[in-house]
Amino acid sequence: MSEPTPPRAIDVDREHSLTLTWDDGTTTRVALEELRQGCPCAECRTRRDQGLAIWPVDSSPHPLQIVNAHLVGNWGLGITWNDGHNTGIYSWTLLHPE
Repeated sequence: MSEPTPPRAIDVDREHSLTLTWDDGTTTRVALEELRQGCPCAECRTRRDQGLAIWPVDSSPHPLQIVNAHLVGNWGLGITWNDGHNTGIYSWTLLHPE
């Protein structure tokens, strides 16, 4: 299986969702809460493995919002959340449906 190429369009709705349009014509729309709970960083993976909440936790701001999103090379998307979390890199493989 080959690594997907970057999407041709990325729409960051800081208050609702992330929408990616791919060269193959598919569109991926992910709600912010689903995206935050699926954070692929080591800290969040460890919390999920231990059955602990990723978001929300007691100190979580409401509503959840994206503060910043940036390309990480040709590999994926880095997101900074309004809860201060910013270590997850969402690869194109993770974000592209198969």
